[in-house]
Amino acid sequence: MANKVEICGVNTSKLPVYKEREMQEMLLAIKAGNQEIREKFITGNLRLVLSVIQRFNGRGENPDDLFQVGCIGLIKAIDNFDMSHGVKFSTYAVPMIIGEVRRYLRDNNSIRVSRSLRDIAYKALQAKERLSVSMGKEPSLEEISKAIEASLEDVVMAMDSIQEPISLYEPVFHDDGDALYVMDQVQDTRNTDEKWIENISLSEAMNRLSPRERHILKMRFYEGKTQMEVADEIAISQAQVSRLEKNALKYMRKWI
Repeated sequence: MANKVEICGVNTSKLPVYKEREMQEMLLAIKAGNQEIREKFITGNLRLVLSVIQRFNGRGENPDDLFQVGCIGLIKAIDNFDMSHGVKFSTYAVPMIIGEVRRYLRDNNSIRVSRSLRDIAYKALQAKERLSVSMGKEPSLEEISKAIEASLEDVVMAMDSIQEPISLYEPVFHDDGDALYVMDQVQDTRNTDEKWIENISLSEAMNRLSPRERHILKMRFYEGKTQMEVADEIAISQAQVSRLEKNALKYMRKWI
Protein backbone atom coordinates (compact mmCIF):
# COMPACT_ATOMS: atom_id res chain seq x y z
CA MET A 1 0.00 0.00 0.00
CA ALA A 2 3.04 2.26 0.28
CA ASN A 3 2.88 2.94 -3.48
CA LYS A 4 -0.87 3.53 -3.52
CA VAL A 5 -2.07 6.62 -5.34
CA GLU A 6 -5.82 7.15 -5.53
CA ILE A 7 -7.06 9.66 -8.06
CA CYS A 8 -10.58 10.03 -9.46
CA GLY A 9 -11.51 7.02 -7.36
CA VAL A 10 -8.87 4.88 -9.10
CA ASN A 11 -6.41 2.97 -6.91
CA THR A 12 -3.30 2.95 -9.12
CA SER A 13 -1.63 0.26 -7.02
CA LYS A 14 -4.19 -2.21 -8.36
CA LEU A 15 -3.89 -1.25 -12.02
CA PRO A 16 -2.68 -4.02 -14.36
CA VAL A 17 0.75 -3.81 -15.99
CA TYR A 18 1.06 -5.18 -19.51
CA LYS A 19 4.26 -6.17 -21.27
CA GLU A 20 5.11 -4.73 -24.67
CA ARG A 21 4.14 -7.92 -26.50
CA GLU A 22 0.79 -8.00 -24.73
CA MET A 23 0.16 -4.35 -25.61
CA GLN A 24 0.87 -5.05 -29.28
CA GLU A 25 -1.63 -7.90 -29.29
CA MET A 26 -4.22 -5.74 -27.51
CA LEU A 27 -3.73 -2.91 -30.01
CA LEU A 28 -4.38 -5.31 -32.87
CA ALA A 29 -7.60 -6.43 -31.17
CA ILE A 30 -8.61 -2.79 -30.61
CA LYS A 31 -8.07 -2.00 -34.28
CA ALA A 32 -10.31 -4.96 -35.06
CA GLY A 33 -13.07 -3.38 -32.97
CA ASN A 34 -12.80 -5.27 -29.66
CA GLN A 35 -14.30 -2.81 -27.14
CA GLU A 36 -13.63 -5.03 -24.11
CA ILE A 37 -9.91 -5.14 -24.87
CA ARG A 38 -10.00 -1.38 -25.48
CA GLU A 39 -11.31 -0.78 -21.96
CA LYS A 40 -8.63 -3.05 -20.51
CA PHE A 41 -5.94 -1.25 -22.52
CA ILE A 42 -7.11 2.14 -21.26
CA THR A 43 -7.04 0.87 -17.67
CA GLY A 44 -3.57 -0.59 -18.15
CA ASN A 45 -2.21 2.77 -19.31
CA LEU A 46 -3.67 5.00 -16.59
CA ARG A 47 -0.28 4.98 -14.85
CA LEU A 48 1.08 6.68 -17.97
CA VAL A 49 -1.51 9.44 -17.57
CA LEU A 50 -0.60 9.80 -13.90
CA SER A 51 3.12 10.12 -14.69
CA VAL A 52 2.37 12.86 -17.23
CA ILE A 53 0.11 15.00 -15.02
CA GLN A 54 2.62 14.90 -12.17
CA ARG A 55 4.84 17.28 -14.15
CA PHE A 56 2.03 19.85 -13.98
CA ASN A 57 2.00 19.88 -10.18
CA GLY A 58 2.22 23.30 -8.54
CA ARG A 59 -0.10 25.06 -10.98
CA GLY A 60 -3.01 25.13 -8.56
CA GLU A 61 -5.12 22.80 -10.71
CA ASN A 62 -7.23 19.98 -9.29
CA PRO A 63 -5.29 16.71 -9.88
CA ASP A 64 -8.54 14.85 -10.53
CA ASP A 65 -9.42 17.32 -13.30
CA LEU A 66 -5.98 16.98 -14.89
CA PHE A 67 -6.21 13.19 -14.66
CA GLN A 68 -9.55 13.16 -16.47
CA VAL A 69 -8.20 15.48 -19.17
CA GLY A 70 -5.12 13.27 -19.49
CA CYS A 71 -7.39 10.26 -19.98
CA ILE A 72 -9.00 12.06 -22.92
CA GLY A 73 -5.53 12.44 -24.43
CA LEU A 74 -4.85 8.76 -23.81
CA ILE A 75 -8.07 7.75 -25.59
CA LYS A 76 -7.24 10.01 -28.54
CA ALA A 77 -3.80 8.41 -28.71
CA ILE A 78 -5.34 4.92 -28.78
CA ASP A 79 -7.77 5.91 -31.54
CA ASN A 80 -5.07 7.52 -33.70
CA PHE A 81 -2.09 5.24 -33.04
CA ASP A 82 -0.61 3.73 -36.20
CA MET A 83 1.26 0.49 -35.47
CA SER A 84 2.94 0.55 -38.89
CA HIS A 85 5.25 3.36 -37.75
CA GLY A 86 7.14 0.96 -35.51
CA VAL A 87 7.21 3.13 -32.37
CA LYS A 88 6.12 2.21 -28.86
CA PHE A 89 2.64 3.27 -27.86
CA SER A 90 3.98 5.25 -24.89
CA THR A 91 6.28 7.24 -27.19
CA TYR A 92 3.25 8.32 -29.21
CA ALA A 93 0.82 8.69 -26.31
CA VAL A 94 2.83 10.91 -23.95
CA PRO A 95 2.96 13.96 -26.27
CA MET A 96 -0.76 13.48 -27.00
CA ILE A 97 -1.60 13.47 -23.28
CA ILE A 98 0.64 16.49 -22.67
CA GLY A 99 -1.04 18.34 -25.52
CA GLU A 100 -4.50 17.66 -24.13
CA VAL A 101 -3.49 18.89 -20.66
CA ARG A 102 -1.88 21.99 -22.15
CA ARG A 103 -5.04 22.82 -24.07
CA TYR A 104 -7.04 22.48 -20.86
CA LEU A 105 -4.62 24.73 -18.96
CA ARG A 106 -4.61 27.24 -21.81
CA ASP A 107 -8.39 27.41 -21.96
CA ASN A 108 -8.60 27.79 -18.18
CA ASN A 109 -5.74 30.26 -17.91
CA SER A 110 -6.34 33.11 -15.47
CA ILE A 111 -4.88 35.46 -18.07
CA ARG A 112 -7.92 35.73 -20.28
CA VAL A 113 -7.66 36.20 -24.01
CA SER A 114 -10.45 38.15 -25.68
CA ARG A 115 -13.16 36.09 -27.31
CA SER A 116 -12.56 37.64 -30.73
CA LEU A 117 -8.84 36.85 -30.59
CA ARG A 118 -9.55 33.29 -29.47
CA ASP A 119 -12.02 32.86 -32.36
CA ILE A 120 -9.38 34.02 -34.84
CA ALA A 121 -6.89 31.58 -33.32
CA TYR A 122 -9.23 28.61 -33.68
CA LYS A 123 -10.11 29.61 -37.26
CA ALA A 124 -6.40 29.92 -38.01
CA LEU A 125 -5.68 26.46 -36.58
CA GLN A 126 -8.49 24.94 -38.64
CA ALA A 127 -7.26 26.74 -41.77
CA LYS A 128 -3.70 25.60 -41.08
CA GLU A 129 -4.79 21.96 -40.90
CA ARG A 130 -6.97 22.30 -44.03
CA LEU A 131 -4.25 24.05 -46.05
CA SER A 132 -1.59 21.56 -44.93
CA VAL A 133 -3.65 18.78 -46.50
CA SER A 134 -4.49 20.63 -49.72
CA MET A 135 -1.02 22.14 -50.23
CA GLY A 136 1.02 19.18 -49.03
CA LYS A 137 3.11 21.44 -46.81
CA GLU A 138 2.71 23.70 -43.81
CA PRO A 139 1.14 27.02 -44.89
CA SER A 140 2.68 30.38 -44.07
CA LEU A 141 0.98 32.87 -41.78
CA GLU A 142 0.22 35.02 -44.83
CA GLU A 143 -1.60 32.11 -46.49
CA ILE A 144 -3.55 31.42 -43.30
CA SER A 145 -4.56 35.07 -42.93
CA LYS A 146 -5.86 35.13 -46.52
CA ALA A 147 -7.79 31.90 -46.00
CA ILE A 148 -9.69 33.23 -42.98
CA GLU A 149 -9.84 36.81 -44.31
CA ALA A 150 -8.08 38.33 -41.30
CA SER A 151 -5.10 40.66 -41.13
CA LEU A 152 -1.66 39.12 -40.72
CA GLU A 153 -1.17 41.09 -37.49
CA ASP A 154 -4.38 39.67 -35.99
CA VAL A 155 -3.40 36.13 -36.93
CA VAL A 156 0.06 36.49 -35.37
CA MET A 157 -1.39 37.96 -32.16
CA ALA A 158 -4.09 35.28 -32.00
CA MET A 159 -1.65 32.41 -32.47
CA ASP A 160 0.70 33.86 -29.86
CA SER A 161 -2.16 34.34 -27.38
CA ILE A 162 -2.97 30.63 -27.23
CA GLN A 163 0.61 29.46 -26.80
CA GLU A 164 1.67 28.49 -23.30
CA PRO A 165 5.33 29.22 -22.45
CA ILE A 166 7.27 26.12 -21.46
CA SER A 167 10.68 25.50 -19.97
CA LEU A 168 13.51 24.26 -22.18
CA TYR A 169 13.93 21.56 -19.56
CA GLU A 170 10.34 20.33 -19.94
CA PRO A 171 10.45 16.56 -20.66
CA VAL A 172 8.83 15.66 -23.97
CA PHE A 173 8.69 11.96 -23.23
CA HIS A 174 10.49 9.28 -21.27
CA ASP A 175 10.86 5.94 -23.04
CA ASP A 176 12.83 3.29 -21.10
CA GLY A 177 15.83 5.56 -20.71
CA ASP A 178 16.82 9.18 -20.24
CA ALA A 179 14.09 11.77 -20.70
CA LEU A 180 14.02 13.78 -23.93
CA TYR A 181 13.71 17.50 -23.15
CA VAL A 182 12.43 20.42 -25.22
CA MET A 183 15.96 21.82 -25.52
CA ASP A 184 17.05 18.55 -27.19
CA GLN A 185 14.69 19.33 -30.07
CA VAL A 186 15.61 23.01 -30.47
CA GLN A 187 17.99 23.68 -33.29
CA ASP A 188 20.81 26.16 -32.76
CA THR A 189 21.06 27.99 -36.08
CA ARG A 190 23.92 30.23 -34.94
CA ASN A 191 26.41 27.77 -33.48
CA THR A 192 26.28 24.91 -35.97
CA ASP A 193 29.31 22.87 -37.01
CA GLU A 194 29.26 24.66 -40.37
CA LYS A 195 29.33 28.09 -38.68
CA TRP A 196 32.13 26.96 -36.37
CA ILE A 197 34.26 25.73 -39.29
CA GLU A 198 33.44 28.88 -41.27
CA ASN A 199 34.57 31.12 -38.39
CA ILE A 200 37.84 29.21 -38.09
CA SER A 201 38.43 29.57 -41.84
CA LEU A 202 37.70 33.31 -41.73
CA SER A 203 40.04 33.82 -38.78
CA GLU A 204 42.86 31.95 -40.52
CA ALA A 205 42.28 33.87 -43.75
CA MET A 206 42.33 37.19 -41.85
CA ASN A 207 45.61 36.24 -40.20
CA ARG A 208 47.20 35.76 -43.63
CA LEU A 209 46.50 39.39 -44.60
CA SER A 210 48.90 42.25 -44.00
CA PRO A 211 48.28 44.29 -40.82
CA ARG A 212 47.00 47.18 -42.94
CA GLU A 213 44.53 45.03 -44.89
CA ARG A 214 43.38 43.34 -41.71
CA HIS A 215 42.81 46.73 -40.05
CA ILE A 216 40.79 47.99 -43.03
CA LEU A 217 38.53 44.91 -43.07
CA LYS A 218 37.96 45.10 -39.32
CA MET A 219 36.88 48.73 -39.58
CA ARG A 220 34.68 48.03 -42.62
CA PHE A 221 32.94 44.80 -41.61
CA TYR A 222 33.27 44.58 -37.83
CA GLU A 223 32.89 48.24 -36.93
CA GLY A 224 30.58 49.10 -39.85
CA LYS A 225 32.54 52.14 -41.07
CA THR A 226 32.29 53.52 -44.60
CA GLN A 227 35.24 53.60 -46.98
CA MET A 228 35.39 57.38 -46.53
CA GLU A 229 35.59 57.03 -42.73
CA VAL A 230 38.33 54.42 -43.05
CA ALA A 231 40.23 56.65 -45.48
CA ASP A 232 40.10 59.59 -43.08
CA GLU A 233 41.26 57.43 -40.15
CA ILE A 234 44.32 55.93 -41.84
CA ALA A 235 45.08 59.00 -43.99
CA ILE A 236 44.76 57.55 -47.50
CA SER A 237 42.28 58.14 -50.34
CA GLN A 238 38.94 56.35 -50.61
CA ALA A 239 40.13 54.85 -53.91
CA GLN A 240 43.09 53.26 -52.12
CA VAL A 241 40.81 51.90 -49.40
CA SER A 242 38.54 50.39 -52.06
CA ARG A 243 41.48 48.78 -53.88
CA LEU A 244 43.02 47.35 -50.69
CA GLU A 245 39.63 46.05 -49.55
CA LYS A 246 38.91 44.31 -52.86
CA ASN A 247 42.35 42.71 -52.99
CA ALA A 248 42.04 41.48 -49.40
CA LEU A 249 38.60 39.99 -49.98
CA LYS A 250 39.75 38.38 -53.23
CA TYR A 251 42.68 36.76 -51.43
CA MET A 252 40.46 35.55 -48.56
CA ARG A 253 37.93 33.99 -50.93
CA LYS A 254 40.70 32.24 -52.82
CA TRP A 255 42.32 30.92 -49.62
CA ILE A 256 39.04 29.73 -48.09
